[in-house]
Amino acid sequence: MAKRPLSRKSSAPLVGIIMGSKSDLETMRHAADVLDELRVPYEILVVSAHRTPDWLFTYAQSAEIRGIKVIIAGAGGAAHLPGMTASKTTLPVLGVPVESRALKGLDSLLSIAQMPAGIPVGTLAIGKAGAINAGLLAAAIIATADPATRRRLAARRAAQTKSVMQSKDLKPDVKKLRNV
Repeated sequence: MAKRPLSRKSSAPLVGIIMGSKSDLETMRHAADVLDELRVPYEILVVSAHRTPDWLFTYAQSAEIRGIKVIIAGAGGAAHLPGMTASKTTLPVLGVPVESRALKGLDSLLSIAQMPAGIPVGTLAIGKAGAINAGLLAAAIIATADPATRRRLAARRAAQTKSVMQSKDLKPDVKKLRNV
């Protein structure tokens, strides 16, 4: 049974963003926002490791043939989605622990980080920061073979640095140093 994406960019997607349930979209949209900003095409879908395991296997096994270069998988609680995805593909899988009610995402973090040797998952921080960094890391992976993405990523980083250096919150000693 085919699943429809929540949204899909017009170009063929290079990044797959998957999440265990629609409620994870609140966190995972931050990865999508970064990819939008950097103009990296992606698809974003709900793929549950527990409720739709056959669909998960089909998705992971077909990703490379469909042109996906990296998968960002976000999940909370038991957080099996990133690891199960990684077990069914050789593409890089970036795991985003979604904050859970019970343990504030620590359970998700440990589940994603503690993968057995041989099935790697790049584990990011819990929640919004992890989703943002997953988007940036996915773009950096794409940028290894795409100079335009590399330039946009470098420009984003330069703008971030400039914003910090121009901040009125910098201590006077730091302001002196930046003028050296």
